[in-house]
Formats: sequence, C-alpha cells, structure tokens
Amino acid sequence: MTIYPAIDISGGRCVRLTQGLMNQKTEYGDPAAMARKWAEQGARWLHVVDLDGAFAGESRNIEAVRGIIREAASLSVQLGGGIRALEDIERWLEAGVSRVILGTAAIESPEMVREAVDRFGACRVACGIDAKAGYAAVRGWTMSTGQTPLELAGDMKRRGILTIIYTDISRDGALTGPNVAATRELVITSGMEIIGSGGVVDLSDIGALREAGCAGVIVGKALYEGRFELKDAIRQAEGALEEGEGGSDELWQK
Repeated sequence: MTIYPAIDISGGRCVRLTQGLMNQKTEYGDPAAMARKWAEQGARWLHVVDLDGAFAGESRNIEAVRGIIREAASLSVQLGGGIRALEDIERWLEAGVSRVILGTAAIESPEMVREAVDRFGACRVACGIDAKAGYAAVRGWTMSTGQTPLELAGDMKRRGILTIIYTDISRDGALTGPNVAATRELVITSGMEIIGSGGVVDLSDIGALREAGCAGVIVGKALYEGRFELKDAIRQAEGALEEGEGGSDELWQK
C-alpha cells in the first residue's frame, strides 16, 4: 500500500481544509518546499490538489504545481482540481504529472472519461469520488450528484477507470479517523484500486485502511501537525511497523 502525502494549494500556498470548507483553512507555506520535504522523507508519490481550480472549474495554481513537479522530480505526482477537459489532461501529463484525477468532469462529462482512458491509458487517469452525506459531491464539494459512491464507481469502471480516490468529506482534515467501513465496502464491491482519503489521525488508521484492502492512503493534516512521521506511515503501509513503534502506545489503542 502506498502513502500519498497531500499538498493542497490555494492562493499559491500549501493549505489544509477542514471538511472541505474554504473558510476553515490552515496555511503551511510553500508547496514546492513541502514537496521537497516529503521527497526527502521517503515519499514515492504526492497527492496534489488545486483547490481554487476545484471551485472555479479551471486550473488556478499552475505555477505552484509546476514548482512541485520541479522540486519532486524523482517522485510521481497525481493531480486533481479543475481538470475538466482532454486538453487539461494532456497539458498536465506533458508537464510531468504521472496521473490526473477527474472529479466533476467524470460525472458531468462521463463520455470524456472513456475517451481519456483510451487516449492516455488507464494508469494515467483516475476518478475522485468525494462523498458527502452518502452521495458523491462535485464542484468543490458544493453540489450533490444524487449518486452513491458505489454507483459512481461502477459507472467509472464501465468506462475504463481502474483507480478511485475515495474521500469522506465529513472526515477530511477533521482528524476524527477515516470512514473505514465505507471504504472497505467500496474496495470489495467495486473490485477497483481504491485510495482512501479523509480523517487519518494516527498510524492505526493507516493499518485499518491497509487491512480494508486499500491500494493507497492519502495523509494530510496528521503529517502537517506531526501526529506521526512519514517514515513510520510508510512502514505501517507496508506492514513492517511493529506494535509500539512510531510513537506512544495510545496510537495502537483505537
């Protein structure tokens, strides 16, 4: 299982939101510097989101993302936020992004999904499913689609998508623990590669998502607030961390 340190960008700065709310934003500095930090600490992938782009419907932090790509040239980067057209996908893949994440576009223009997979390959295109009150949400998590995550995942699978980034928005940035049950259900029912996101607070959460069958876990606020170190998160994802390592025993009592 792969750990994806998260770098969310707003106004050219690295930030973390709570429950997807732009008015509950904490700033953590320069995105490129943060990318360098995670690279030095052993990351293999980065999860990057242009938050302003997600709300606006078009890329708004282009230079910041390019800075991340330059600073983390040895890493793979998956990027979401404001990617709504084939031209957007092509531009970012040519710029050095390893995989793009389609969210709103996947729901509002589903015919584009199949075309994107056929044109760029299933390994280069993923779908982001952000769940809010049991339904997938789009346009910066402000609109419900009326589709459940399972329904949307099935639709995306039929269109050639292999990888889903699943986020429970109510847990995101809240440090309350991930929605393991819903994530496990998506893993089992869809048969797809699921990357879990939202709410990871300690190493046991990573272990729980690994046991649920996730192919990866996105970790944001817990890393930024020093709840654990990236190296320990990576070891936990690999099943190599022994009980009691990586922090105090209370980490293992959830």
